[in-house]
Amino acid sequence: MATLSSVLAIINPLSGTTTADQKALLSDAFLRKAESLGYAPDVVITTHPGHATELADAAVRRGVSRVLAIGGDGTINETAQALRRSSTALGIVPIGSGNGLARHLGVPLNPLKAVERALTGRPVIIDSAEINGHPFFCTAGLGFEAYVAHAFAQQPVRGLPTYVRTAFRAFWAYKPVRFLIDDKQKELFSLTFANAGQFGNNAWMAPKANIADGKLEQCEIRPFPAQAAGMLTWRLFNKSLDQSAYWRGQSVTKAIVQAEGPLLIHADGEPLTLSEGRAEVRILPGSLLVLL
Repeated sequence: MATLSSVLAIINPLSGTTTADQKALLSDAFLRKAESLGYAPDVVITTHPGHATELADAAVRRGVSRVLAIGGDGTINETAQALRRSSTALGIVPIGSGNGLARHLGVPLNPLKAVERALTGRPVIIDSAEINGHPFFCTAGLGFEAYVAHAFAQQPVRGLPTYVRTAFRAFWAYKPVRFLIDDKQKELFSLTFANAGQFGNNAWMAPKANIADGKLEQCEIRPFPAQAAGMLTWRLFNKSLDQSAYWRGQSVTKAIVQAEGPLLIHADGEPLTLSEGRAEVRILPGSLLVLL
């Protein structure tokens, strides 16, 4: 008798605003759908940071064909890390607050539809990237966006309203940073390295980014007067930020960024601090299979 192809669903119980009961129903729906399609399915609930990476790595070593990440951008990042440069494909089931990679790739935001897409879709090759060895699949950034990521991580409640309030407060406290980027001095409001085009919630930092072209978009926003903030925010969500005089972008495969003192960064929204004040960014072309 033929061996059934294995498929694993990794669920983060803390992701998003869905309740435990809703996640349980989603788990049951995954098991029923997978079995009806002839898979041998399994579900595992994460219990600690980094657990999704451990589970996905073990799945790769067992030869599991598809691994579904059911959670937010952090869960998807943790899962995808272990699947890079393997034949195991990532299925994205977005239940987070931003869902940047899912939105860029056109994955359904309805979890049940996303499960079906992950089980029936075909593997497509995309790029991934690293900043000081930390993998990212959407964006990594420095300056204001990193400042906000660090502040947002301290909030007891997640979601878009909390992020907006956090960003608004941060705007008035934040000061632009002087960076040395590939030996060029620049004072910038923010600096983004974009594999995908958006942060999440349809906030497009790099509207023309191609996630499978072997390049990152280096997006710079230079300091601007406070009265320009409203128009920049409108352009960010209107997918036209690259038309602003304060935005500058170029395609790169690697970059070195330095600053005086510890450097605040984020990788797919995860706040990190580089004590040495130096960030090395690079693209890993064609390194991940995603189910679409």
